[in-house]
Amino acid sequence: CTDKRVNEITKTLFNVADTPEKMRDIPLGRLEELIHSAGFYKNKAKFLHNMSADLVDRFDGKVPNDIASLRSLDGVGQKTANVVYAVGFNGQALAVDTHVFRVARRLGLADAKTPEKVEEQLKNDIDENMWTDSHHYLLLHGRYVCKARNPECEKCIIKDFCDYYQKSLISE
Repeated sequence: CTDKRVNEITKTLFNVADTPEKMRDIPLGRLEELIHSAGFYKNKAKFLHNMSADLVDRFDGKVPNDIASLRSLDGVGQKTANVVYAVGFNGQALAVDTHVFRVARRLGLADAKTPEKVEEQLKNDIDENMWTDSHHYLLLHGRYVCKARNPECEKCIIKDFCDYYQKSLISE
């Protein structure tokens, strides 16, 4: 679901359960009701419940501050671990969401077929001190300019360096 939807859901959810202990103790059915609008709510509720129990049991109720430990939590994949590490702990990580994946490939920064491989390619070409900022630049560019269905190339300040734009000029 969208970031906007997640923010709406968490506002309500955290009013009910604002600690891992409280989240773990919510009946699964109630948790499903609270996050229903996120889609795939049954799986997400199970992940939230198991992750919260893990946080309590394995990490003393605290969110771990390294990517490997974050990835060990139920329902946390590479993208989420990178976002939490970068935003929550000011670490350098390059999360590849749908926007970053699309924009990196359109610009010609990467050509891999999976987010994990695109992440690898970007990390090889971007200085580590810029990983987190680069994620945000690419994400925002994809959200507001290089949109999935109708990229606004005429508004784009980097179109002269963009593979997608250059190919569209050739095909005209």
